[in-house]
Amino acid sequence: MGLFCDYATALRRVFVPVPLVPRAEPLGSLCSFAAFGARQLEPELSSAQLAYMNILLLHPPHTAIGSRIPRENLPPLGLLSIGGPLIDAGHCVNLLNVDPDNLPISDIVDAVVHKSPDAVLIGHSGSTSAHPTVVQIARRLKQALPEITIIYGGVYPTYHWKDVLEDCPEIDIIVRGEGEETVVQLMDALQKGASYSTIPGIALREIDSPKATRPASIIKNLDTHRIGWELIDFDEYSYWGGKKSVVVQFSRGCPHLCTYCGQRGFWTKWRHRDPVLLAKEIAWLHREHGVELINFADENPTSSRRLWKQFLEALIAEDVPVILIGSTRAGDIVRDADILHLYKKAGVLRFLLGVEAMSESTLVKIRKGSTPTTDQAAIRLMREHGMIGLCTFAVGFEEETDRDYLALMRQLLKYDPDQIMSVFATPHRWTPFFHVSKDRMVIQQDLRLWDYKHQVMETRNVPAWRVFLWVKVIELRLQARPKALWRTYFHPDPAIRHAMRWYTQMGRRVAVKETLDFFFRERRSNEQKVSQYLGGEKSFAEAAMRKTL
Repeated sequence: MGLFCDYATALRRVFVPVPLVPRAEPLGSLCSFAAFGARQLEPELSSAQLAYMNILLLHPPHTAIGSRIPRENLPPLGLLSIGGPLIDAGHCVNLLNVDPDNLPISDIVDAVVHKSPDAVLIGHSGSTSAHPTVVQIARRLKQALPEITIIYGGVYPTYHWKDVLEDCPEIDIIVRGEGEETVVQLMDALQKGASYSTIPGIALREIDSPKATRPASIIKNLDTHRIGWELIDFDEYSYWGGKKSVVVQFSRGCPHLCTYCGQRGFWTKWRHRDPVLLAKEIAWLHREHGVELINFADENPTSSRRLWKQFLEALIAEDVPVILIGSTRAGDIVRDADILHLYKKAGVLRFLLGVEAMSESTLVKIRKGSTPTTDQAAIRLMREHGMIGLCTFAVGFEEETDRDYLALMRQLLKYDPDQIMSVFATPHRWTPFFHVSKDRMVIQQDLRLWDYKHQVMETRNVPAWRVFLWVKVIELRLQARPKALWRTYFHPDPAIRHAMRWYTQMGRRVAVKETLDFFFRERRSNEQKVSQYLGGEKSFAEAAMRKTL
């Protein structure tokens, strides 16, 4: 569901010091090259090489519960991923992350003005629900800094580029798809005052008319570009109850065909990093910066058993006490039953398993490629190997009835998951799910709440208030079981006990906020169909970023 996730000199991931290069006009500690990498720098630079763009990466505040409730935040991996290549291309790069403090837009504008950047690059992993806020920021920024270039990237603008450029003239350029190579070419053209209308992977205006250039080639080798870790203060980011944490990607994309997924087409093809080099980077993050927890942003990091096993063995050899969490498929856990001890030894403590629906017919309809039997076996196997199974269940499909929700609760009780999380089926114009949802009525008109934690489409047989109550009853019933309470407060493994307590505390705060918001703050109406709300009857080409390798 998720990111977008929202990203040039090729660096090998060998972690050795690199001397800092002085700038003609130093702009702070973030305007430097990374403290690691294998690139050898020339002792003298020409005047052309000393030229640079002053670039600000802006991570906007997000209204979603996931940003506001945990009181902990993870670094914005998408922006760091484009920050590294930009720094290595010689530009001065700063990161302004205003999500943790939820700064008001006036304060954000003041902070940007203080930095005096040549260009602002805006992106957020929850790009759909963050989009209205991005538009507000862009408009205020242009008023304060008319000459600034505003560049916008992420999943939502990648597909809705025409709508965005027509509706928000303050946004100058959209980066479509992966950004590591595109932004370097774009900044080079802007720096030289050259035309950028032929740069692949962007959308722009030509004579006031939106135009998309040809797709950029997908990045074959994910180790070609490094993450700009020097852009963050590691002490400012934590998760899991105060543990210093970061987000990484082992892979991009997913080989499976779930109809509702908003990520598969964006990444176009499943690719992976070198397993050994990633293990070395994680070890470096722990030894040099004290990182304790790694959150994988992958849709499906375990897609290749061979490569995932190589990564686990390499990380075990590094012998660093890190916690690994992320998402995977129940089928992969069952497939790897004989190597789950390697998962545990490498540091895997929790994987999110999406069960999505309980009936076989619905699983087939949404192309989940799983069965209840497989899901239950995966949860059991993870528990047997000292790991936590976080089971997500999706609701909001059109044909659901009260009887279906009762069956869902009974099936979840049979699964006996350690943790559960509810999500709502959400349509996007670039997914096959849009085809079957386009004539349904939208009940949530605020795009900021299209975050998978709010019901956005009406269900034919059950009103929204009763869907909400069913979800809360299911969550309460599952979390209040004697087994769940025992694992939370009396489990013999302190790591699992800590994880269970932290998740329970977060869940209580989320439940209170969701309930207050639903009944007293949010407004719902059914004035538009999904196709009207999302701007058209036709879906976008899901693999619009694809280019033959």
